[in-house]
Amino acid sequence: MTMRHLGLSIYPDHSKFEDNAHYLDLGHKYGFKRIFMSMLEVQGTVEQTKENYKKIISYGNKLGYQTFLDVSPRILNKLGVDYHDLSFFHDIGATGLRLDQAFDGATEALMSYNPYGLIIELNMSNNVDYLNNVISYQANTPFIYGCHNFYPQKGTALPYDFFMECSKRFRKFNIHSAAFVSSSVGKMGPWNVTDGLPTLEEDRYLPIQVQAKQLWATNMIDDVIIGNAYASEDELRALSLVNPYQLVLHVDYVKDVNDIEKTIVEKPQHFRRGDMNSIVIRSTMPRVTYKDIPNTPHDNEQEFKRGDVLIGNDGFGIYKNELQIVLKPHTESRKNKVGSIAKDELFLLDFIKPWTKFKLTSE
Repeated sequence: MTMRHLGLSIYPDHSKFEDNAHYLDLGHKYGFKRIFMSMLEVQGTVEQTKENYKKIISYGNKLGYQTFLDVSPRILNKLGVDYHDLSFFHDIGATGLRLDQAFDGATEALMSYNPYGLIIELNMSNNVDYLNNVISYQANTPFIYGCHNFYPQKGTALPYDFFMECSKRFRKFNIHSAAFVSSSVGKMGPWNVTDGLPTLEEDRYLPIQVQAKQLWATNMIDDVIIGNAYASEDELRALSLVNPYQLVLHVDYVKDVNDIEKTIVEKPQHFRRGDMNSIVIRSTMPRVTYKDIPNTPHDNEQEFKRGDVLIGNDGFGIYKNELQIVLKPHTESRKNKVGSIAKDELFLLDFIKPWTKFKLTSE
């Protein structure tokens, strides 16, 4: 299985080495592994560019980062780089190249056999038969990755359904993939418009950890990268706490929640029953594990709303201590409301399908 990692972005042509080094130190502290570095706005001479980028890439390499450089045919021409000879990027310490624009398929396939082992990362944000074309030229697929675009202008990032269609083309071939989330404080990107830098438009103003939860919950994305710089330390910490491999939802408890209910919410490995219904998500194992523990009725007379977390009380017979998450409003006095899913995360309930594994936390 492909391991999933966090990444951040730096923009050497818009920033100082010292600021970037400090940011990489912070990212390293919180387990970040990837650097996205845009070369699309390179201004200086070839030698200046080489020196500038090599310095910060070397610093990242010492901290265990992998650096991917965003390039286009125009930038390759400006740097005097022929796609037959990628030694320039090897010499400055890069792990791979992200091709912001496509060549013809045959070129990308040839580049994937470069003698330096540089990874060739393709733009994922187009729903065309591009990847199939590259692979049909017998590309060196372990060295082919995919990475979505980000979008600095509000209103222009990808709609969710289109994002999924694009991503499925890469998942079908099990290509390592990446997409971007947006810091709410970062003001730096490649261009002079900075309304955030997400891949998905619906993510633009969400808390950064919720954005990451969504991308990983799609099971289409391996690496989640912060598009804009510089994210705050709080944002880096919040991302580092997100589980990349299963959805963990935050629960806000009601005042009268009891100890057994807190245990049922936070301790088990929850999964949705395979024989699903449209009213609630049912996690039924707790009713077996905790069948002998009493649970007095409380908060059980109101109408339950989407995202409410319920646990069967002593009046519910065999269903006592079963955990449920409400999808559609209903009333049922044999269930206690113990809390509710955080408002920003309510939309993530759509990712809990039959047999989906998930966890709940109050932290």
